[in-house]
Amino acid sequence: MIFNTLDRVTTPLEPVDPPRIGMYVCGPTVQSPPHVGHGRSAVVFDVVRRYLSWKGWDVRFVRNITDVDDKIIAFAQQEGVPPGDHAIRITGEFDRGYRDLGVEAPDIEPKATEHIPDMIALINRLIEKGLAYARGGDVYFVVRALPGYGKLSGQGLDDLMAGARVEISEQKDDPLDFALWKEAKPGEPWWDSPWGPGRPGWHIECSAMAARYLGETFDIHGGGNDLIFPHHENEIAQSEGANGAPFARIWMHNGMLNLSGEKMSKSTGHLVDLNEANRRFGGLAVRLFYLQAHYRSPQEFSNELLEDARTALVRLHRLLEKTTDADQPPHPETIAGFEDAMDDDFSTPRALGRLFGAVREANRELALTGFGGSYAAAAWEMARVLGLDDFSGTSLLSHTQELHELRASVEEVAVREGADTTGDTPEIVESLLAKRSAARSDGDYATADRIRDALAALGIVVEDSRDGTRWLRR
Repeated sequence: MIFNTLDRVTTPLEPVDPPRIGMYVCGPTVQSPPHVGHGRSAVVFDVVRRYLSWKGWDVRFVRNITDVDDKIIAFAQQEGVPPGDHAIRITGEFDRGYRDLGVEAPDIEPKATEHIPDMIALINRLIEKGLAYARGGDVYFVVRALPGYGKLSGQGLDDLMAGARVEISEQKDDPLDFALWKEAKPGEPWWDSPWGPGRPGWHIECSAMAARYLGETFDIHGGGNDLIFPHHENEIAQSEGANGAPFARIWMHNGMLNLSGEKMSKSTGHLVDLNEANRRFGGLAVRLFYLQAHYRSPQEFSNELLEDARTALVRLHRLLEKTTDADQPPHPETIAGFEDAMDDDFSTPRALGRLFGAVREANRELALTGFGGSYAAAAWEMARVLGLDDFSGTSLLSHTQELHELRASVEEVAVREGADTTGDTPEIVESLLAKRSAARSDGDYATADRIRDALAALGIVVEDSRDGTRWLRR
């Protein structure tokens, strides 16, 4: 059962085209580096996707990138670079932050600038239906022409007029109408259109890209609850107005992350940088922190809570390092309890209760028999579904206060061996391993062994197998 923002009740998942599930999540507007609020949304929907896939659904996951808008243009102008170059750089920072959180790449990651023709075609359909009009080089959606506008946010037109966020323009016939296409201003990026050179409004991109990759009606649309109005409300209006069919069946919205009681957002400047949090506490510790609250609830961010999550993650990973998931089937009652929690609107706090209960029981089995048993297998299974099972690379490496000292030591080895020293500690380790692999290929086993032993002295264990080389920190 999933809580559907559209009708404000929990509803069963009944896909349009089972066993396939189409899932669209609003991704970042790449104006400035990601903060930990972005990370929460990314982790929430990564877990939804992982769990549905684990249950046997064929999930097609689409998460877009808004790579052109007013703020991106403004930041690029401040830096003196083309908006496209700025967007590419910031996109890389989001990719890095999400990767360190253990967020899997989407099946499709469309960019707004790559789908302008789809948006123009959608705007044309709205104009033909009398739901949009051109004014100069701009195009606006006629809000009052579509019955039911406001159904997602639960606001009537009078409520919206009384003070909701609307774009002000003398060009509009009605203050509630919103922009589908914007006439180009001097120095801004633009594309040709039937209305002259310009660029898309914010809302139209998701309607066009969701329809292209998932169809006119699909199963789940997700995003932060700050997007309910106007963004998601306007997506519904555009899509259902143009297509005459329901847009998304289920709307899921995660709660905001708060810092000292205040909502974290770029507009307020009240932020904690995501990549900095990942470096300080470890990406998977940050991920575990997010999962400790129900996704729809607001969540308070603090260093103390991150430290607690890091400690819990260490406890989990110590068990995983000592056990295997192949000994026997997972403990059935534990897995059943985990499924009950996740089937109840993805209640990750309850699911974590099952996971760490299994960790406790597996540790008892280890102490008595030296064998983790079915509880260890259950811990592995649940950790995998929640995306907490990767205890190599950055996940363990980044979660201690020894990070800076360790980086210096690894860098010293890299300098000695002529390896690349740029990037974070994991990247330097990978550079050293590349040197080692090259030495082995050349038959220089003395160098290969020297690199392996130097890393081992720092607590970094290198393991070779037929599948390749992996490393982890003991």
